[in-house]
Amino acid sequence: MKAGIFLPNWVGDVVMATPTLRALRKYVGEKATFIGIMKPYVEGVLQGTSWLDEIWFYDRLSPDPETGPAALTRRIFRSRLDLVVMLPNDFLSAFISWLGRGKKRAGYVRNRRGPFLNIKLYPSMANGKFVPTPTLDYYLQLAYALGCPNESWKMELATTDEDEQMADQVWETLGLRSDGKVVLFNSSGAYGQAKLWPDEYFSELAKRVVDKLDHDVLILCGPLERERAARIASMTENPKVFSLAEQKLSLGLSKALVRRSRLLVTTDSGPRHFAAAFEIPLITLFGPTHIAWGDIHYDKELCIQLPVDCGPCQQRVCPFQHHRCMRDLKVDEVYRAVSSQLEN
Repeated sequence: MKAGIFLPNWVGDVVMATPTLRALRKYVGEKATFIGIMKPYVEGVLQGTSWLDEIWFYDRLSPDPETGPAALTRRIFRSRLDLVVMLPNDFLSAFISWLGRGKKRAGYVRNRRGPFLNIKLYPSMANGKFVPTPTLDYYLQLAYALGCPNESWKMELATTDEDEQMADQVWETLGLRSDGKVVLFNSSGAYGQAKLWPDEYFSELAKRVVDKLDHDVLILCGPLERERAARIASMTENPKVFSLAEQKLSLGLSKALVRRSRLLVTTDSGPRHFAAAFEIPLITLFGPTHIAWGDIHYDKELCIQLPVDCGPCQQRVCPFQHHRCMRDLKVDEVYRAVSSQLEN
């Protein structure tokens, strides 16, 4: 048997797909060829795991013709895939799977792609709107539609030896303490500005964690967030607050750093899911996004969201430009949550 799975386009969503990958691997069997179809930048999320036998890179916007829609269609056709499972809801993945003559094509009936699916699921709706459904469950329903038994919600990741060596080097270079009392902050969010908590709030929180709770603070960042991470660390004027701004970055490094931390304080973005996968205590600051969509069924997480009359709006940029859902979420409340998590 040969099976392909279109993986999500966001780092956190790929982590939330891991229970589904686990279920599908059991379904297709160890002798089957199980292929992950993904954008190149999310490959590092799954490095170290063993569910996939092959990886096919696909990006409809890539200038490289070898990763475009036509190349993928030919690849599916030549490989004679017995099964194609589509986690993203886009039209093109269904059309490509149909055009490439994948035998079984499983996905949700959305965005006019129903005619190209022969295993169809319908999202929950009420009054013409989608009912907020945890992404973990949304993906797992596709596995269940194929006959998979119930699978644990537990997300699962791994690190490689190279990831751990990079983390060792960062630990040594920055001079982070060796007793494990290190709290990580993730202040970024690829979704958009509306998810971000103000820099000065992160800075004030870092000072309190160092001075009152006797922990070092390390601020994570991606390649596009170096300046922000460095600014937050600089604003604290505290030698026990560090950032990755000057370090060589990778998803594997981020996973390894999260795995060895005491606690992660984060926006609703990718590293949040790393923490849950490695069973690290977690505080997530929600702004414009609906908690129900992102519920990860994780008992070591505290979710904090300020009720506002305009939210959760699910917008990338605050449509009213006041950004109250995050700006009115004060440091005192988050500090109390950090203190509680560390005590526990």
